[in-house]
Amino acid sequence: MRQKPTWRIPAGILALVFLLGVYAVLVAWASQWIGQLHVLLQTVIYLVLGVIWLLPLRRFLIWMETGHWG
Repeated sequence: MRQKPTWRIPAGILALVFLLGVYAVLVAWASQWIGQLHVLLQTVIYLVLGVIWLLPLRRFLIWMETGHWG
């Protein structure tokens, strides 16, 4: 169990909120082109974009807790 508070948790939360906001803006910006595609292709693209941000999240949360990337 951790004895002292660490700066990584509040900094990590702020970075996560900021980066997710940037990612959401980029996806919204790209939607003008994605919206021109066939609806089934749009569905696949939005499903992938909705899940892909989770891939680095595990390692980031581990870093927030331990200070190590994995």
